[in-house]
Amino acid sequence: MGDVWELPYLPEHEKAGRFVSFHKLSQWLTYSLMEPLQEAGFKITDLHLMTGLPEYRNGGLLVDFGVLLPKSSSTLVDEFSPSAEVIIEWRALTVSILDELHDVILKRLNLSAEVFPLVKMLEGGTWKAGRVIAGEKRTDGGPPIKINSDGTVF
Repeated sequence: MGDVWELPYLPEHEKAGRFVSFHKLSQWLTYSLMEPLQEAGFKITDLHLMTGLPEYRNGGLLVDFGVLLPKSSSTLVDEFSPSAEVIIEWRALTVSILDELHDVILKRLNLSAEVFPLVKMLEGGTWKAGRVIAGEKRTDGGPPIKINSDGTVF
């Protein structure tokens, strides 16, 4: 099914049920192809439907700056599988907050999403900043919440 995970406390009667879909790798690939496709003359529409990337650089930045606070102090010590509730929640909150952050930036800079799409904020802002801050805070440059991943999700 891809990058889709279950949160057991979500109501089953909702459209997606208890499942949270991220599809980080396919979105990352899509974002990576946008610029070369546009340069080749393709018109890409509905960029506003793309979401922020639920990955550890963006989410790590939010934890490192105290925007997201772990429910438990052990969250910053233990290692979790991608299917762990804490990782699913972290990723979902990351996507939501990135959308909100993008809106704030657009308003403050008086720009439209067409002029400054989310992908520009991600590439030149949160992803890069997340990487730099992670390197300053941790010798391995890894995320503040450790993920036991084989690379297929993160």
